[in-house]
Amino acid sequence: MRPAVAARLARQRDQRIAADAQRRREVLEPVDAVTVARDGKRLVNFSANDYLGLAAHPDVAGAMADVAKKRVGAGASALVSGHASEHRELEAALADWLGFDAAIVVGSGYQANLALGQTLLDRGDRLLADRLNHASLNDGARLGGARIARYRHADAEDAERRIGERTRWIATDGVFSMDGDLTPLPGLVRLADGHDLGLWLDDAHGIGVLGATGRGVIEHLNVDVCKIDAFVVTFGKSLGTQGAAILADRSLIEALVNRARGIIYSTAMAPPLAAATSCALGLLQDEAWRRSKLTENIERFRQRAGALPLSGSETAIQPIVIGDNARTLETSETLAAQGFLVRAIRPPTVPEGTARLRITLSAAHQPEQIDRLVDALLKCMT
Repeated sequence: MRPAVAARLARQRDQRIAADAQRRREVLEPVDAVTVARDGKRLVNFSANDYLGLAAHPDVAGAMADVAKKRVGAGASALVSGHASEHRELEAALADWLGFDAAIVVGSGYQANLALGQTLLDRGDRLLADRLNHASLNDGARLGGARIARYRHADAEDAERRIGERTRWIATDGVFSMDGDLTPLPGLVRLADGHDLGLWLDDAHGIGVLGATGRGVIEHLNVDVCKIDAFVVTFGKSLGTQGAAILADRSLIEALVNRARGIIYSTAMAPPLAAATSCALGLLQDEAWRRSKLTENIERFRQRAGALPLSGSETAIQPIVIGDNARTLETSETLAAQGFLVRAIRPPTVPEGTARLRITLSAAHQPEQIDRLVDALLKCMT
């Protein structure tokens, strides 16, 4: 590496270390649906997004293995030779279940939002975005050349005040990934209707777990799907696999196929993953007890942890804001010593001064595991 490059990287690293913001990856070996091993020590995992416990389901693994016997990779982009029957079947099942005209599967939620921004927006357009939106929505808008007007978190009235010339779209998370609260979707729908704006909704953390049948924040807040112009769902949370889909009218899906560089020039999702996701989708639909169990676990945690500084979240994401980076890291390691994986989330993932423990609950957690976690939290935070 050239000296100037190395020196710049070293300065940035030193700044991160001084701010207790340096990150590193750790190898975590799965033991069961909610237990991992780190350096030989078993930890109950309260940091994953496997909300329904499907990531370790044998039927999902079996569906992947069956297709992998024929081929693992797609071999090309979907427009060349990579579009397989497994992709087509998953897209059709998602569109039918969620009530949209059509769907397109992609490799990740990040890729989905980059593709949408590049397709929906032109240079000089204006996008209204919640201040706490996932980075991928903002990056998608930037890729399209749009100006981003950020409105106060979950405030549809402030969003309306920020409408300016060439405002084209509103973009929002459904469930905010670091806070666990919900977008004010009915208010944003009224805003979009009143000003003829497109509404772009990413429901990565709501799909599968919210709503009577798991259709996400749209169902939970009783919004008609026809009011959502672009809908992103991801597979790495409640469905337990990997990848994402964009759902919309056929005209928008056609535009993505023809305009989105991340779709045109990327190898298609591995067919075994598509098959596994289709299997997980069937389990999600057939086994409503998983959502019920998750709800019970959320309620149990909140009831027993009432003495802690909980947020108002009623979803599987239960943040405890500590503020100081060093103290948050220390608390995370104290919990690990007692057998729990609870990650410390620090800036820039969250705003400065709001470092937190991000606790996530799963239908696979047992009541005694939740109780032991709460006991450990109370000991190290009160």
